[in-house]
Amino acid sequence: MQKAVQSDAAIEPNQSQQSNQVHLSREQLFVQLQASEAGLSEQEAKKRLEIYGPNEPATRKQTAEVVQLLRLFLNPLVIILLIAAFVAGSLGEALNAAIIATMVLLGVTLNFVQTFRSQRAVERLRAGVAPTATALRNGKWIELPRRLVVPGDIIQLSAGDLVPADALLLQATDLHVQQAALTGESFPVEKTADESQLNPQQLADSFNQVFLGTSIVSGIGKALVTATGHNTTFGDIMVRLAKRPPETEFERGIRHFGLLIMQTIFFLILFVFLIGVAFKHPLFESVLFAIALAVGLTPEFLPMITTVTLGQGAARMAKQKVIVKHLESMQNFGSIDVLCSDKTGTLTTGMMALTQSLDLNGNPSEAVFLYAYLNSLYETGIKSPLDTAIQEYARPEVSNYKKVDEIPFDFERRRLSIVVEGSHETLMITKGAPESILPLCTAYSIEGVQQPFDKA
Repeated sequence: MQKAVQSDAAIEPNQSQQSNQVHLSREQLFVQLQASEAGLSEQEAKKRLEIYGPNEPATRKQTAEVVQLLRLFLNPLVIILLIAAFVAGSLGEALNAAIIATMVLLGVTLNFVQTFRSQRAVERLRAGVAPTATALRNGKWIELPRRLVVPGDIIQLSAGDLVPADALLLQATDLHVQQAALTGESFPVEKTADESQLNPQQLADSFNQVFLGTSIVSGIGKALVTATGHNTTFGDIMVRLAKRPPETEFERGIRHFGLLIMQTIFFLILFVFLIGVAFKHPLFESVLFAIALAVGLTPEFLPMITTVTLGQGAARMAKQKVIVKHLESMQNFGSIDVLCSDKTGTLTTGMMALTQSLDLNGNPSEAVFLYAYLNSLYETGIKSPLDTAIQEYARPEVSNYKKVDEIPFDFERRRLSIVVEGSHETLMITKGAPESILPLCTAYSIEGVQQPFDKA
C-alpha cells in the first residue's frame, strides 16, 4: 500500500485552471501517500464541502418559476394575440379583448402548471436514486450520497461500483475499469496502485488513477479522492456540453407558423391601409378595417388547443407512471415509429431471504451453510443481497478460521473465491453463477464422502 501526506494546500481549488491542471497540482503536492487510518472527520468533510461544493459533474441551474412563466409568453403566436387583445381593447372591443386574453392566459397557465409539476416529480426521483459511495469517515466505512464526497476522502471500490470522483489508487486487486465515457475504448483498463504509472500528459491513460464517470468491471480497490464536481475530468466535459436542450420539431413548427402569421398580418395591414389611402377612403376607417382584419386572421384558440391536446397526452402518460417534463415533447413521442428500450430484471420487493441450505440430495447440510457464511463474511468486493441474507440467517462459530486471500468477483468469470485457513485445513470457497462453477468441479461430497463429478 502506498502512503500519502495531504495538506490543505494539496487540495486547494484553482477556478482558473482546467480540470487536468487541478489534478497535476494535487499530484505534485502528494509528497508521500500516507492516508490516515481514520479518514476525514465529519467536521473536516463539512468544511471541504463548503469550499468545493457538492460533488456534481455539472451543476443544474434552477430557473426561477417567474422566469419560466415569462418565457412562455415569448411564443410568436402568444405575442400576436396579446397585441391583438391590446388593440381590440383600445378600440372599445372589450369583450373580444377579454376573450383573446383569457384564451392566452389559460393556455400559458396550463403549460406552466404541467411543466412545474413534472419538474418537481423529477427532482423527487433524482433524490430517491442518487448514487452513493463508500467512504472512510472517523475510522468507519460508511455509505453516503455521492454529492457529499470531498477531496481527501478515502473511498472503497468494487465490481459494479460507479467511480464517485477522480481519485488516486492506494490499493488495487485485479481492478479493471470501464473508461469508455472518457476515452471511447470499449475494453476495460487494468488499474494498479503503482505511482510510476502516472501519465501527466494523458491522465486518462494513468493506470493508478480512476475517474468520475467510469465504472468498476472487476476487482477491488481503495483510493484517495483528488478532485470532485466540475474539477474532475468528466466534470470538465459536462460543463462544456451543458447547453440548452435543442428545439423540438413541434416547437420549431409552431415558431415558424407564428412568424408566418405575423408577417402575413403585417403586410396585409400595410396593403389594406395603402389601398384605402389610394382610393381616398377615410383614414380612420381604413386603420380600423385593417386592424379588424388582423384580429380576424389571428388564430386565438390555437395556443389553447395545442396546450390542451398536449396536456391530455401528458395526463394519459402520467396514468402509466411516465413523467413528461415539457409538454412540447409529447408531439415528438407521438411521432415515434419504433421505440427501443432496455430493461434489466428486478426483484418484486428487493428483499432476499435464506430459508435453508441443502446438499445435492436436497437434505439439510450445515457444511454448505458454513462454507457460504465464510465466503460472505470475508468478501470485500461487490455487495450482494445474497451475502446479507446468508449473514442474517445464522451466525456459526468461525473463530478458528482466518482469511488468507481473495479473488474478487468480476462480470467475466462470474465467480468469487475466498481462501480461508482453519485449524486443520486450508480451503478455497468459490461461489458464482452455476454455468461458470459446474464446469470447474471434479468431485462432489455427500455426508463427507467424495465422489467423481461426471456428466451423469
